[in-house]
Amino acid sequence: MSDEAISGRSVTTLIDLLDQLAEPAEPAPVSMMPETIGWAVLAALLVALVGWLVVRTVRRRRANAYRREALALLAGAGDDAQAIAPILRRTALAAYPRERVAGLSGAAWLAFLDRTGGGPGFRSGPGEALVSAPYRDAEWETPGLGALAVRWVRRHGPVRDGEAA
Repeated sequence: MSDEAISGRSVTTLIDLLDQLAEPAEPAPVSMMPETIGWAVLAALLVALVGWLVVRTVRRRRANAYRREALALLAGAGDDAQAIAPILRRTALAAYPRERVAGLSGAAWLAFLDRTGGGPGFRSGPGEALVSAPYRDAEWETPGLGALAVRWVRRHGPVRDGEAA
């Protein structure tokens, strides 16, 4: 006979003991809300930053709508000086005050385009064709003029203070 039978105790196994254990209480769910004010402030700043970026992007896109329209028109104009001249004039009128642009003609117009477009090419180069293009009867192709006009539309910026238009 075994010791357990003599002592009157039943045999208990480890598995029996584990079955007698009580299940632990389920923990409370973890909250997704930040516990400190710093995270809330950071979230508010991030929302404000994203909002500011969206407003800035929309404003910039609207402000440059005239550039996109001019580039689309220039794509169809090729190097035709008669087609390019009014496109550049309308683009300049959209970008600069009317009183600074509307009265310009000849060499003054070409100088304005050179100053505001970021480089030479209008006074000395294919841009010279713009002076007489509106007065020509037939289509007048000028090699390089289309690329020069596209460059001006993409690069033109404000006339610096103290600089005559």
